[in-house]
Amino acid sequence: MDNNFDDIVKKLKNNELWDFHGGVFPAEQKTLSNQNLIAQLPLSQYLYVPVKQHIGVEGQVIVSEGQAVLKGEPLTQSSNPFAVPIHAPSSGKILSIGEHVSAHPSGLPELTIKIETDQQDRWLPLTPMVDYQKQSKMDVIGAICNAGISGMGGAGFPTHIKIGTTKQVEFLIINGVECEPYITSDDRIMREHAWQIRQGIDVLCHLLNPKCVVIAIEKNKPEAIEAMEVACKENSNYQVIAIPTKYPAGGEKQLIQVLTNREVPAKGLPIDVGVIMHNVGTCFAVSDAIFSGKPLVQRVVTVTGGAVETPGNFWVPIGTPVSHLFNEANYNSKAQKQPQAIMGGPMMGFSITNESVPIVKTTNCILLPDTKESQTRKEQACIRCGACADVCPANLLPQQLFWHAKGKELDKAQDYNLFDCIECGACAYVCPSDIPLVHYYRVAKSEIKLEQDEKVKADKARERFEKRAARLIAEQEARDEKHRLAAEARKQAMSDSGNTAKDKIAAALARAKAKKEATAKDMSNADEPAKHPQTNENNGTKASSNERVQAAIARAKAKKEAAQKALQQTESATANLKPAEISDTDSADNKVTRQDADVADTLDNTEKPAIDKKTKVAAAIAKAKAKKIAQQQAEKEAQTSIEYSDNANGAVEKETQSDNSQAENLALKKQRVAAAVAKAKAKKLAANSNQVLADDVTTIQDTPQSLDKDKDNNESQELDQKKQRIAAAVAKAKAKKAAKDASQNTEDDKS
Repeated sequence: MDNNFDDIVKKLKNNELWDFHGGVFPAEQKTLSNQNLIAQLPLSQYLYVPVKQHIGVEGQVIVSEGQAVLKGEPLTQSSNPFAVPIHAPSSGKILSIGEHVSAHPSGLPELTIKIETDQQDRWLPLTPMVDYQKQSKMDVIGAICNAGISGMGGAGFPTHIKIGTTKQVEFLIINGVECEPYITSDDRIMREHAWQIRQGIDVLCHLLNPKCVVIAIEKNKPEAIEAMEVACKENSNYQVIAIPTKYPAGGEKQLIQVLTNREVPAKGLPIDVGVIMHNVGTCFAVSDAIFSGKPLVQRVVTVTGGAVETPGNFWVPIGTPVSHLFNEANYNSKAQKQPQAIMGGPMMGFSITNESVPIVKTTNCILLPDTKESQTRKEQACIRCGACADVCPANLLPQQLFWHAKGKELDKAQDYNLFDCIECGACAYVCPSDIPLVHYYRVAKSEIKLEQDEKVKADKARERFEKRAARLIAEQEARDEKHRLAAEARKQAMSDSGNTAKDKIAAALARAKAKKEATAKDMSNADEPAKHPQTNENNGTKASSNERVQAAIARAKAKKEAAQKALQQTESATANLKPAEISDTDSADNKVTRQDADVADTLDNTEKPAIDKKTKVAAAIAKAKAKKIAQQQAEKEAQTSIEYSDNANGAVEKETQSDNSQAENLALKKQRVAAAVAKAKAKKLAANSNQVLADDVTTIQDTPQSLDKDKDNNESQELDQKKQRIAAAVAKAKAKKAAKDASQNTEDDKS
């Protein structure tokens, strides 16, 4: 099969065409609506304008509720190339911007602008493009885009995307086939507005510069063929070709194959084989936008079917609810048991469940069948006859697609090229089991697209996560590199500065080492009471501190010796005390004197064993008191010595605050030394007290012997015993006072 351009053109001139696989020949039923001129439909009170009416993305709403708008005023805008704006179909006021039932098989609500018309139909000031051939192509394409034009043959692909291609276009095909039964909107517009369609073709040729223009019309439309031949006869490059009547010859891929014998690859576009195709309705809209400055706000819609009393074609503003068309076409609801309306033709259309569904840019027909036309039989099991595969124009296997779509085996359905299905309905038309095959295919496609959207979202989320992780790693590496460079710079600076920095570091290390050695030496001398470990930066400070500690200890020893000497003098002077003085002294320490007197009285009336026991008790009491006094004195002197040492070395300790662990060890060591000093002093005081108590006990033990020798002179002996007890009591009191004075002197020295 030869598909060379010159050969194709030659065969087209000879009216030699190719064919596509499959196809069916349903009853046409076109004469119901193609006999009358296109009528102007009266305005509806409310218009429901969906924000998205094309393949691509929706624009951003630029109007607000309560705002007054004029006919042709933009309602949305977007900088996205796949966004097409929408315009107000008539003048009025915007009532709401929200969800409304969609013109889709699912009927799901979508964002819609509701307009209350003022019935005046006032236009926005229009700006036609004069001498478009002198304008840049980008300006012309921009005008077409701003007019909101998208494919009006059913797909709704943005027109400015098609005509903005930079690839070489060999064939520009104008599709006027309109092969589906009942629909006659393209037929009537070609009959009545052939010249305006020709103007639109001229604009497209200026933008695309094709080698050949082919206007394809099905043979069952002789009036349209004649009208287009007359309009295009001035240009020999425009060829009007009549093709055989066969469904779906109007499909894009099928029509390209019929005219050029070229097959569009799977998941490909017609431009991949050098072809661009536009519908005749799209050409009319392009002409309106360029030569009149009118945006796409209305289109021709066929209203037909057995339930319509006056079928025909109407100019319908975009957004008009289908119920308004029912009234104008005199819909007879009694003609069918259950109200039913189909948007589109009987082969590719879908049932609408709500009469407020709006007309959109891709709506070409509203079919209202009667009971006979809408007869449907119950779906039965597939008998594997293969009739669906015989009529499939895309050379698919509808039976396999049906099984996988029904079983939700979406991957296998895609393996059988599900998305190459044009949903023409030829398979369902010939199915003896009345299986709505196209319905299953549409559901499967929707589910696959939903999964793909979710996958795209997941991929984007993963990509964002990976980019963030990479960014964090890069930032961390940058920080590490910055720190490395800073360290090298510091090292270099130290090297460049000579020996000054090194000397400072060496001196600091030497000081630290000296501190450590001094601490170790002081720890080894912890058992010597007179030495207190210190950590100084120089030996002079340490020697001075030790000398002050030793001097304090020497003063304490001197005071202790003075106290002992005073005690001895008191004992020697007691023997010469007079009775009055003894009485005064007894009142100073009456408690001890009374205890001693009681012991003496007891000795007068007991045997020698009893006297020995009492003597031991008295000696024990005196020893306990003396030990307690000695312990208190030792604790005071030890505390005084420690506080003095702390004050003497305060400056040293401030210099060693950076080393907390050594300071704590030194404090513990000080406490141990102080405790040892106190313990030694307590032992010495206890020994002195024991000597005094021994003397007292000897005196008490000698008393019975004096009684035995001097029985005749009892009063004299009792007086001597009393003197001795008083002397012992006075000695104890003097010792206690001497200890108190010594403690006071120590505190004075400390302060």
